[in-house]
Amino acid sequence: MAQATKGTGDKSTGDGAGEKALPYRVLARKYRPTDFTTLVGQEAMVRTLRNAIATGRIAHAFMLTGVRGVGKTTTARIIARALNCVGADGKGGPTVDPCGVCDNCKAITEDRHVDVIEMDAASRTGIDDVRELIEGVRYRPVSARYKVYIIDEVHMLSEKAFNALLKTLEEPPPHVKFLFATTEIRKVPVTVLSRCQRFDLKRVPQDVLVEHFGKISATEKVEISPEALALIARAADGSVRDGLSMLDQAIAHGSGVVDAAQVRDMLGLADRSRVLELFEKTMRGDAPAVVASLGEMHDSGADPVVVLQDLLELTHWVTRLKVAPEAAAGSADSERAQGLAMAAKLSMASLTRAWTLLMKGLQETLSAPSPLRAAEMTLIRLCYVSDLPSPGDVIKSLQNGAAAGAGAGTSSSPAPRGGGGGAAVRLAPQPAQAVGQPAEALPAPKNFTEVVALFETKREARLVNYLMHHVHEVRCEPGLIEFRPEPQAPPDLASRLSECLSRWTGRRWIASVSSDAGKPTLTAQKASKADDLRSQAGVNPLVQAILKTFPGAKLEAVRRKGDQTSLVSGLAGPSGEEPPLPDEYPADDDIPESEF
Repeated sequence: MAQATKGTGDKSTGDGAGEKALPYRVLARKYRPTDFTTLVGQEAMVRTLRNAIATGRIAHAFMLTGVRGVGKTTTARIIARALNCVGADGKGGPTVDPCGVCDNCKAITEDRHVDVIEMDAASRTGIDDVRELIEGVRYRPVSARYKVYIIDEVHMLSEKAFNALLKTLEEPPPHVKFLFATTEIRKVPVTVLSRCQRFDLKRVPQDVLVEHFGKISATEKVEISPEALALIARAADGSVRDGLSMLDQAIAHGSGVVDAAQVRDMLGLADRSRVLELFEKTMRGDAPAVVASLGEMHDSGADPVVVLQDLLELTHWVTRLKVAPEAAAGSADSERAQGLAMAAKLSMASLTRAWTLLMKGLQETLSAPSPLRAAEMTLIRLCYVSDLPSPGDVIKSLQNGAAAGAGAGTSSSPAPRGGGGGAAVRLAPQPAQAVGQPAEALPAPKNFTEVVALFETKREARLVNYLMHHVHEVRCEPGLIEFRPEPQAPPDLASRLSECLSRWTGRRWIASVSSDAGKPTLTAQKASKADDLRSQAGVNPLVQAILKTFPGAKLEAVRRKGDQTSLVSGLAGPSGEEPPLPDEYPADDDIPESEF
């Protein structure tokens, strides 16, 4: 467990009358761990390193990765001390517990040891910097047991720099150790990773941070409430350094006495109870109350982005309570009771919908010119959809309404409580089918044009295109189609026609390819009929008079009165003659692939 009082700290306040005050050091530096016992929240890694050093199985290169502030560079320095410690008597070897009093330990702790070289890859990214490093590798250490190279943010090195480092990294001299630290492990080449022993430093749990910050506050003689510590630990998001920086700021803000209200004011957080209240109003669809509450929170200093983040966290917490009620352990009694009540009242569909909308709204708020307005629109949107029924409930309500017939005339699902918007959609029941009423007749196309019309009715646009432009009818009667396809038609067109027609008509259909010439395509037939109509219209006295009145005019298209542009409507007239074809139908390239 963390030892808050052990570190590199010094007395910066000078309590004694004759003691000279030293320059102030921020808490993140003052309480930086100096050995494995003071490293916070990384027990698994510490255990592995302890065993490796104790057994002498020390790798020549270590890769330390994790989010900012979890102790990557600090761990590298501790390893450097552990490898180079000679003990208080100057005769010791590598140890898991550096003495802290020998010259090597002191010099490494104070960042002044000549054999421990730290390099910031963010500012020294080029191949020349790595060449300089490689040149120094061949020289033995001046005073230490090992020459240790600590490269921070190693992922920032250029590709050429990485390549130059590979050979040395694979076969370094026995007196050299490499310690790499990075927050972007995916940007490190695999060739480098394969030559290192990798350690993933995890985010420090919130309860560990609370305990660690509490011990530091006691050492600093600062009165801080448990709730304030919890707020700082939660805002730290697993980073010890970030949390200590916020604790430092809170101590300065509160002049030695820190409470939750001061921390909320400092971080721009909304009160937890007010966030719970806002969440409840939103989920019951009370849009006016939500807008008023958000405005009050904003006026009191809450950041709209942080409010949405708190609502997201609350949505996740309530969802966890719904699937695992024991997750409420550790929360305040009133908060736990309120959360369990909301989890019991809200459906999983409404919670997942709230999560999706809040995530989208958070992104909009981050990029909006007015975060408050964007947050308001997000919550108003959530108010009006929070109580919408799920698709399954809609289907059930339709089925129940049909079963009820013309009885009650209301939907089986309860009326939504949303603020009068989209959540108030009510599904009208469908009238029940009368007893003895025959079922809807299945389609029974009798000729080729009726077959194509059926495919258009079923919205098979791609197949209709082939049938219109690239198929020559040879023979067509109920249950049988013979055709000659053009090269543009797909090779499995016959099987697809058979399968679709058999499924839609309820009878077996056979579609086969023929070598006979067959009739012109439907598109060619349409063009031929259009030419005939233009010829007939061209001799009409009225048309001739119009063309004479408007020199240069052309007769582009002719339609008979009552003709339809849809292939479905009016295809087979009562007289059985060929129906008029549509004036236009999309060509191959005009049909979106999603309709195929």
